[in-house]
Amino acid sequence: MDGSRSAGWDHGRNHTAVFKAKVALEAVKEGQTLMELSERFQVHPNQITEWKKQLLEKASEVFEKGKKSPLEPDVKELHAKIGRLTMENDFLAVALGRIDGSSAKK
Repeated sequence: MDGSRSAGWDHGRNHTAVFKAKVALEAVKEGQTLMELSERFQVHPNQITEWKKQLLEKASEVFEKGKKSPLEPDVKELHAKIGRLTMENDFLAVALGRIDGSSAKK
């Protein structure tokens, strides 16, 4: 091993939002050192620090009233998109039928 990477850390692993939140909350509690958390969760200390920073920066958004969650879809927008895609699909089906010489809908 060249020493540039620690043997315990899983580099390049994509962590779920739930996992990141769990680690960040543990870091906020300060019950363990960064190195202890790093060993426990197999994540680099710098990553833990970044997740903790993100958690603290966005924590107030949980309590904001009248704002939609960024994960909550805009139903009107989705309905409009469905309409557009349906129209495009119908148009292309008709155009394909003209080019192909047969009915595109079966």
